[in-house]
Amino acid sequence: MDQLLSFLTETVPKAQTVEQLTRPLLALLGRITGMESTYLTTIDTEQGIQRVEFARNTGEMAIPEGLVVPWEDTLCKRALDENRLYSDDVAQHWGDSEAAKALGIKTYLSAPIKGQDGKVLGTVCAASSSQMPRAPDVEPLLALLSSLLSHSLEREILIERLQLASTQLAKLALTDALTGLYNRRAILSELPRLFALATREHKFVLVGVVDLDGFKQINDTHGHQVGDTFLQAVAERLKDSLRASDVLGRTGGDEFIVLALGTPSGDSDLASDMQRSAELLQARMTEATVGLYEPGDGLEPFHYAGASVGVIGVEPETVSVDDAIKLADREMYRVKQQRKHGQAPR
Repeated sequence: MDQLLSFLTETVPKAQTVEQLTRPLLALLGRITGMESTYLTTIDTEQGIQRVEFARNTGEMAIPEGLVVPWEDTLCKRALDENRLYSDDVAQHWGDSEAAKALGIKTYLSAPIKGQDGKVLGTVCAASSSQMPRAPDVEPLLALLSSLLSHSLEREILIERLQLASTQLAKLALTDALTGLYNRRAILSELPRLFALATREHKFVLVGVVDLDGFKQINDTHGHQVGDTFLQAVAERLKDSLRASDVLGRTGGDEFIVLALGTPSGDSDLASDMQRSAELLQARMTEATVGLYEPGDGLEPFHYAGASVGVIGVEPETVSVDDAIKLADREMYRVKQQRKHGQAPR
């Protein structure tokens, strides 16, 4: 017992993570029980799975880390339900466990790891492919290990959940809820990054503004639900017309912005390259918005004549981010005026 206390005193304070705490404890459990495999699992009762997080294997039988099995089929679940934490005849007690058969387990020992609310977070286990006698005083040891691991595991689970929630909140803060595209804040944060990338790679930046002409009429005629469906469909069509590296966002009720990098051809001057690339992107996005839209719910499809799209090419060293958006917006307005007067955009 003195050696055990000395080991724990030396090990526990140094552990900064669940793994750093678990691995020496698994080695200790293996040494005391003589079992060839000791391991820590986590349990997701909502998904109904158990996962082996960390394992120590010293014999022919090996419990693989990362192994995921149905929770209902595990020895851990059976042992917990029956309050039988040790068995040297697994085949007799739990012969219906496919996981035990697959791993060749004959002797099994486990203890649940519970959170402060009593919920089972995981288990600390020992297993062997041969019959092993119960080690003296193993139950107090398991209880001690379970207690030590519960605090660390609960803390790590909480940290992971907080990190996931933080990531999701950050994503929501930069995402347009209706279309799933970037919102205005995200677009404005992407532009400086894209400008810096273009400068490093000696490229130019294309900035496009898309305004959905007649969107108010669609809302007034068909209702706001159809208007929302229309916006979602336009977003998908625009996305399909762009490259994977291009950035598309919805910045207002019926306005979208696209950002893209352009590569100078070297065969002509930069101004010509930027103009040609801007015209091609403008034509591609305009064409993407034209066509038949089906609002669903038994409503009649309607034809949309297309959006007003303005695209400009800029050298990042010579134009600010704000000015680039203003120039693209001005180009979109010029195209809108031409369309209003029946002229072909040029």
